[in-house]
Amino acid sequence: MRWPILILALLAVLLQYPLWIGKGGWLRVWEVEKQLASQKEANLKLEQRNTGLEAEVRDLKTGYEAVEERARFELGLTKPDEIFVQTPQSK
Repeated sequence: MRWPILILALLAVLLQYPLWIGKGGWLRVWEVEKQLASQKEANLKLEQRNTGLEAEVRDLKTGYEAVEERARFELGLTKPDEIFVQTPQSK
């Protein structure tokens, strides 16, 4: 009477293996869900960066204000009859 119960219990455990640990089991599903969440976060950051770059490209294509601002900031250019004053930054 004891052997049939043990055999049935062993069979139940063997049938549970693919559900929990197998190729498409719950452990794999949880792992893929974590990967998906981290990829969504990375995509959100990249979308925000792309939005900023699109705005900058649009400004550079349509107006000279962005070009002038960039020339002033990055190259230190000034307009005629303009005085440029640079102050040292203290740490």
